[in-house]
Amino acid sequence: GGWLLLQNCHLGLEFLGKLMDTIATTESISEGFRTWITTEAHPEFPINLLQSSIKFTNEPPQGVKAGLKRTYSSVTQDQLEVSNMPEWKPLLYAVAFLHTTVQERRKFGPLGWNIPYEFNQADFTASVQFVQNHLDDMDIKRGVNWSCVRYMIGEVQYGGRVTDDLDKALLNTYARVWFGEHMFSEKFCFYKDYVIPKGKTVEDYLQYIEQLPVIDTPEVFGLHPNADITYQTNLANETLSTIVSIQPKDSSTGGAESREAVVQRLANEMLEKLPPDYNPHEVKAQLQKMGAIQPINIFLRQEIDRMQHVISRVRTTLMDLKLAIDGTIIMSEELQDALDNMHDARIPKLWFKISWESATLGFWFTELLERSQQFSSWLQSGRPNQFWMTGFFNPQGFLTAMRQETTRMNLAKGWALDSVVLQNEVTKMMKEDVTGPPPADIGGVYIYGLFLEGAGWDRRNSRLVELAPKV
Repeated sequence: GGWLLLQNCHLGLEFLGKLMDTIATTESISEGFRTWITTEAHPEFPINLLQSSIKFTNEPPQGVKAGLKRTYSSVTQDQLEVSNMPEWKPLLYAVAFLHTTVQERRKFGPLGWNIPYEFNQADFTASVQFVQNHLDDMDIKRGVNWSCVRYMIGEVQYGGRVTDDLDKALLNTYARVWFGEHMFSEKFCFYKDYVIPKGKTVEDYLQYIEQLPVIDTPEVFGLHPNADITYQTNLANETLSTIVSIQPKDSSTGGAESREAVVQRLANEMLEKLPPDYNPHEVKAQLQKMGAIQPINIFLRQEIDRMQHVISRVRTTLMDLKLAIDGTIIMSEELQDALDNMHDARIPKLWFKISWESATLGFWFTELLERSQQFSSWLQSGRPNQFWMTGFFNPQGFLTAMRQETTRMNLAKGWALDSVVLQNEVTKMMKEDVTGPPPADIGGVYIYGLFLEGAGWDRRNSRLVELAPKV
């Protein structure tokens, strides 16, 4: 009649099958017996065990109001009165607000944190305990040692999880702006209408938290309003993708065209438009004419090799898929994935692993044609006057090759590769205005295809400008 607790079972998936067999085959089990399993979401978790279990998910609440409410619901009156120092209650609330903020920023993805960190209740508890100990040991004449408080919160308690330099700078900025003598003034606020309440009981704080907005603007966390649009868009896309992925996969039995017929027709259309394979002998001959050992041509050879790999994989998959639909060969798991994804206008996993990200299969295939066209034109007609930067598999390699080439051209001037740095200049020319390479005395290359996120470009004054929120 006891309880069995198995933690972190995503690390021992092989054992779970034996566990399920043991539970299913054991004849006499006490009615009071329970097996409690903790695990992260994992695609290979045994589905039969998952379906026969009662699921319980514990996730951080959404929004500042919900986060603070959850935090203060676990704060007791004794904890609120554990210190008689006037700084204690405001500091406790500030740590709670910081705890909610660092968790809430995770939903914005890379806009919130470069790396998603698993901040949890232990970070909050440790920070609160430190603040309490610091106030207990504080010299009243000297007051709070704010440098120590900021360091412990920004570098140790929460910062101990942070590995990215920019993320650490962000966390230290929160500590610097929110923790200091200024936080006790009447004018202090985390953001407008988000202030430190004055209360004597936990109920006072909960009443204040209750009147906070249910939906927060991203500016509360120091983000641009457009961050919410990105979050909502990603959330909608993820929801719709999930709905599409669980729709019935059976063939149509009515008058509508079957899934297999739709995919077969699409496969035929894609095979007709797919570029021909690159002839390795022709590629080698053309590169010899242009100078096979020049860094920029070595880069071109590498890009063509990768492009050929994608074209071959796409052609093989499409041809095998047609044969599998006709019943000539067995429909493998990979071909089934290709069929399902192509029907849903998504990129098959086989192709995605060796290519690039794209919103839909249509955009992806169009980009395949455009990328191949750039390489073919470059190979047949010589180096282009401008380069589609985002059409490369390895754009960083392109920049490195350009630096190497520029350095070799200026060896007589004493240039060294290690000392050559890249400098960018946004011209006022449009793509159609470029009729030749940059002047020889300037050097470099013209590129296009870059995008800005969170900012706009003022062409007249050649500078970045604040981007107004989209509606």
